[in-house]
Amino acid sequence: MVQSQRICDTRGQWPRFGARQLALGLVMTALLAAPAHAGEAATPPKPDEPRYLLGLRVSRGSEYPGSRRQEQGLTPLWALYWGRWRITTAGTGAMMGFGSDAAGPGPGASRDWLRGEHWKLGLGLRIDSGRNSDQAAITRGLPDVPRTLRGRLQLQVELSPQWTLSAACSPDLLNHRGGTECSVDFSRSLYRSGHASLALGLGLSASDRRHLQSYFGVPEGSEAAERLGRSYAPGSGLTQGYVNLSYMQALSPRWVLVASWSEGRLLDAAAASPLVQTRRQPGLSVGLAYRH
Repeated sequence: MVQSQRICDTRGQWPRFGARQLALGLVMTALLAAPAHAGEAATPPKPDEPRYLLGLRVSRGSEYPGSRRQEQGLTPLWALYWGRWRITTAGTGAMMGFGSDAAGPGPGASRDWLRGEHWKLGLGLRIDSGRNSDQAAITRGLPDVPRTLRGRLQLQVELSPQWTLSAACSPDLLNHRGGTECSVDFSRSLYRSGHASLALGLGLSASDRRHLQSYFGVPEGSEAAERLGRSYAPGSGLTQGYVNLSYMQALSPRWVLVASWSEGRLLDAAAASPLVQTRRQPGLSVGLAYRH
């Protein structure tokens, strides 16, 4: 799954005055501030007027796909919208439109290409930071995965007022061993008002042989193969199934708080890798952002 650049990272136990305290502070701010703004609404922007969003997110998740070890840290939230063009970090598209169809085709630079009454086709580009294998104990001795540029083609279809289907494919445009990732997601709106929304998502991802060998493979004769007791050369297949729950609350016309929970499970060729200590992939995050 895509991760934003971390600006503060803490491993193991949460620090005494660290990410957990900040997350609890953001939630308490939402609970205290939301009723005071129940009657306010943001002025709709002009179609060609530039808009931006700036904020921070506190997150906790697996150190790497398949790791038992959890890590936590702060990641920046930012987005810039100008007409149909968008430059965003992960998860900020819906915050800009507050649950509307403002969400573009994933993080990075993107824009709508074609649009119908109940569907849209989008194009995007993003930087994939790859993998530094020395950062985790179990991946030491494996080849690094170089940074690369990914394209993205995404189709989004509104099946009903509550259900949305999204299908996306993201190839490595520079052929830096990143391979191609694809996903299918169903999203259901459980609750929506002028100031809050709650959505449930279900998804399935798959990758080609190149991607799975880079991130889950263990080359024969490598240091990692000796340490793990075997080599592994996966083919293409399913990567992960996941469910997520996301909540957004407008604290004012400009300030918005978002919280999300996710639970994933590695599948097929990814789950069979000797690098995988556990198939379970949990995640939690809380973010606060200013939008203009």
